Amino acid sequence: MELLSFRNVTKWFDGPDGRVIAVRDVNFSVNKGEFVAVRGPSGCGKTTLLLMAGTLLKPSEGSIFIEETNPYELEYESRCRFRAGKIGFVFQQFFLIPYLSVLENVMVPAGAYPRKDARERAMQLIQKLNLEPRTNHVPSQLSAGECQRTALARALFNEPQLLLADEPTGNLDRSNSEIVLNILKDFAKSGGTVLLVTHQEYAASYADRTLFMEAGVIHEKV
Repeated sequence: MELLSFRNVTKWFDGPDGRVIAVRDVNFSVNKGEFVAVRGPSGCGKTTLLLMAGTLLKPSEGSIFIEETNPYELEYESRCRFRAGKIGFVFQQFFLIPYLSVLENVMVPAGAYPRKDARERAMQLIQKLNLEPRTNHVPSQLSAGECQRTALARALFNEPQLLLADEPTGNLDRSNSEIVLNILKDFAKSGGTVLLVTHQEYAASYADRTLFMEAGVIHEKV
């Protein structure tokens, strides 16, 4: 069953030098429980694709569905709640809040989607990702791998259906990359859905299926 579907999606940006088409007439879907990678060079439109999938950037043309809902047809507040309840994000730059501890960073999604067991849920994830000794540390006291695991715990906090990962191993060594990619793979095996965008063949090899992107266009093969 499809969880995420792109239907004739195009995204352009108008600037002083004219129109730039970042994503061009994209059609693909990701099934529930599937781990799909989109691989391509920098500047090919991968991040734009991911932001549209995450309900953060409206397509210029075409439609995106998560299950049977087009989130861009929802009012702003409803779309925010929809995103908070169904989607988790992992980015190359981590985007942790620098003055919050690991525990507090993991609990950030509770601000948009409150839950009574927020602290308990956060501690479960911290333990699962072997971050317990760092629970009260701030990001500046963490290694890159620990920062990314904290970001993963935050992404998993609300038990999302869809996990979106933008170059999550781009700043990591091989050992930490393996940890992060195995967490993504385990999430899909447990019934979650993963869309990973990357330029790395190694990272894409963890996916069930790889699509290739070049100049805003999706290809099934290189």
